Amino acid sequence: MRLTVFWQRMAEHFGPGYAEMFARDHVMSELGGRTVHEALAAGWDAKEVWQVVCSVMDVPREKR
Repeated sequence: MRLTVFWQRMAEHFGPGYAEMFARDHVMSELGGRTVHEALAAGWDAKEVWQVVCSVMDVPREKR
């Protein structure tokens, strides 16, 4: 998954403003105690990060 697609999906699900805040501030144990930004900077694949976000935040299957 390209980063542009990842951020588009984040914005579509959370709204543009909250998506950025969530990605910056929400620490997830499933990402090794990292935020979305930290996980991506550490080299995690965007698709893996999106799958974690979907799982943690109960994103509906049709949006995954």
